[in-house]
Amino acid sequence: MAAKKESPRETIELLRRMWLIRAFEEKVSTLYAERQIVGLLHLGIGQEAVAVGALSLLRDDDYVYGGHRSHGHAIAKGADINKLMAEIAGRATGYCGGKGGSMHIVAKECGFITATGVVGGTIPLALGAGFAAKERNKGQIAVVFFGDGAGQSGPFHESLNIASLWQLPVIFVCENNGYAEFTPLSAHTKVARLAQHAKIYGIPANTVDGNDLFAVRAAMSKAVDKCRAGKGPIFVECLTHRMRGHYEGDPAKYRELSQLAEWKKKDPIARVTRALKSQKALNDKELAAMESEAQALAEKAAEFSLSSPWPADDQVASQVTTD
Repeated sequence: MAAKKESPRETIELLRRMWLIRAFEEKVSTLYAERQIVGLLHLGIGQEAVAVGALSLLRDDDYVYGGHRSHGHAIAKGADINKLMAEIAGRATGYCGGKGGSMHIVAKECGFITATGVVGGTIPLALGAGFAAKERNKGQIAVVFFGDGAGQSGPFHESLNIASLWQLPVIFVCENNGYAEFTPLSAHTKVARLAQHAKIYGIPANTVDGNDLFAVRAAMSKAVDKCRAGKGPIFVECLTHRMRGHYEGDPAKYRELSQLAEWKKKDPIARVTRALKSQKALNDKELAAMESEAQALAEKAAEFSLSSPWPADDQVASQVTTD
């Protein structure tokens, strides 16, 4: 099936969601600098096109799994940003009662099943969801996000093998931003494109510009259609770039300033904005209003989270299975 081209109205809504993710993470960054939020924080600013491009094509009952940099994935799937912000701030009104934090998000009501701080840790879990979906035979699929660093892990290869062997409806989405923490891709693997691994296991795969919303949507549209038709799994590698360091506060001295400047020209939000302006679908005033709206929603989420109570002592062991 040919990928459906987005109408200007659809593109505007996609841009609105990208701006919400960007504003949310920028506000999280501000709160972190003010010490209102503590702990490790991994932002995906600059990678919004992957999250929105991939997840805007899913159904509510599809399953999504993330990693340590998954605020954007949760928001793109429909997570409540107030509860998400509260979770990051460690408050009782958060998705996990403030005990999961930034790297362990769960928003089951919208199909975002879980994230993890373990590199590649949710890849096998997505296979479980894919297996259940195949058994139910209702057209559900599972999507799992991971970075290029996961390509050197055992569970990554084991999961590709099993997914292919059992023909599971799983879409593997690799956000290849060129660095595993602080280490460039060339220093930890001889395989420049992780999509090559998938092909070894007989999984259809392609590599796209992850900062191009339309390219991501086109690749994911085909992948989703194939998975729903029982022709999964599929592997989509998105070449992208995080504009911040590995974690918030990382000085990122391992990256050249010229490299960052070059990637800023490829800012996914700016690229969609230029496309809409060229089509005369939005003017500068309307674009500014969209940005302001996203920032206002992020501010409200911050107010909600910081005015929420801390978890009570008697809730320490809740939501934990000991069996």
